This record gives sequence, structure tokens and C-alpha cells, in this order.
Amino acid sequence: MTMQERIVARLTDALKPEKLAIVDESDRHAGHAGVRGNPGHARGGGGTHYRVTIVSPKFTGLSRVARHRLVYDLLPAEFADGLHALALEAKAPGEP
Repeated sequence: MTMQERIVARLTDALKPEKLAIVDESDRHAGHAGVRGNPGHARGGGGTHYRVTIVSPKFTGLSRVARHRLVYDLLPAEFADGLHALALEAKAPGEP
């Protein structure tokens, strides 16, 4: 299972999103220490930087920080396995 598939599975299972979009932006971070394939990164390849847009009822009443913390807390194994960064947009249903 790819890193992106793992992220989708964990977020879908836990947050039951109305919308979930994930884009691998690892190629935009060439030269960055967290990118696989850089001489300073031990893993080689891609799949380290993602842009996530998620709309979930579980975010209702939560601050932006609490929403981000909730998402990050769902992905400890992914961060341990090479996920380096998420650009995260987390909204409750009906929010612009």
C-alpha cells in the first residue's frame, strides 16, 4: 500500500469525510532534506509531502489547531515511515 493510500485509509476510517482530496507534492520539494531521493534522506523515492483537503463533521466546533492536531494524531505510523509534511485544509461541512 502506498503512503497516499495509507493516509486515505486512516483519514476515511476515523473521520468519515464528506470530501477528501490528497495530492502528492513531493516533487515540488526537490532539494529539501525531507524528500526521499535526496542524498540526505535515507529512503529514496517520493511520497513525503502531501496537500490534504478534508471536510468532515468531526471538525464541527473544533479550532483550526485542534483539527490539524486530530489529523496529525491519526498518522503516527506514516510519519515514522517517511511522511514529512502535510499542507492541510480541514473544514466542517458548510464552511467556505
